[in-house]
Amino acid sequence: MTMKTLHFVTMLGSLRKASVNGGVARALPALAPEGVNISALGSVGDFPHYDADLQAEGFPAAVEAMAASIQAANGVIIVSPEYNYSVPGALKNAIDWLSRLPSAPFKQKSVLIMSASPGALGGARMQYHLRQTFVFLDAHVFNTPEAMIGGAYGKSDNATGDLTDEGTKDFLRKQLTAFAQFATA
Repeated sequence: MTMKTLHFVTMLGSLRKASVNGGVARALPALAPEGVNISALGSVGDFPHYDADLQAEGFPAAVEAMAASIQAANGVIIVSPEYNYSVPGALKNAIDWLSRLPSAPFKQKSVLIMSASPGALGGARMQYHLRQTFVFLDAHVFNTPEAMIGGAYGKSDNATGDLTDEGTKDFLRKQLTAFAQFATA
């Protein structure tokens, strides 16, 4: 019996080039288990601020393109920092735009949330707030194991944000394997 190849997309909640969360997201394709490929979505920074008046004029091309990529994927991996104990504004704005589409790209979609932070909690509060958002959007959020990477500056290259810690990479490999099973259940 041949296993179907799964395709996951990453949605990055950070806009900074040397973001440790960007480094985690960039590491994921190489950490994916056999039969899983992972690619990046466009930037959440390409979305204008959500405004119902803008929506009435038509959805921006960046919103339509990201929605199509999400719908075509078997799952979405959101990698994001925590800002002020919650979800970064650019990420929340993108989710708000996507949630307005008639196609409802997150509905019944498998979603994995990851975060990295210099702090000890590793973005835990952001993850809990984001989970609440996805309850309303009727997504299937993966529960355990959770990836909340604390002390991230000591686990990444300071100049690029690239993930360097082998223990963290091993953990993410296990999480991606579990998510692949979750997404096919």
